[in-house]
Amino acid sequence: MLIALIVFVTVGVVFMGATFLLSRLLRPHRPNPVKLQSYECGPEPFGDAWRQMNLHYYVFAILFVLFDVEAAFLFPVALALGRLGWFAFFEVLVFVGLLLIGWYYAKKVGGMEWER
Repeated sequence: MLIALIVFVTVGVVFMGATFLLSRLLRPHRPNPVKLQSYECGPEPFGDAWRQMNLHYYVFAILFVLFDVEAAFLFPVALALGRLGWFAFFEVLVFVGLLLIGWYYAKKVGGMEWER
């Protein structure tokens, strides 16, 4: 089993390296200052690149991912719950209970309010 894994990873790395090397050797290389200009990306940047970001966006995004993954776990269980039995039902209740605790905590600390 370990030999198969080593062969699989080795073949994958060699194939990837050969693909990158081949594309580097076969591509045309014509440097041009026009290629360094902005293309459909807005104006040229100016000033300092460091700006303070609002971290609340990231908290909101993490909460979205959390509840999105929760939905991805609950849909298959909902489809197969009749075959899984009572033990799976109580496992799902524990899972949803933990998610509700997380939702309550996020609501309590203001993680779900866009404006503070």
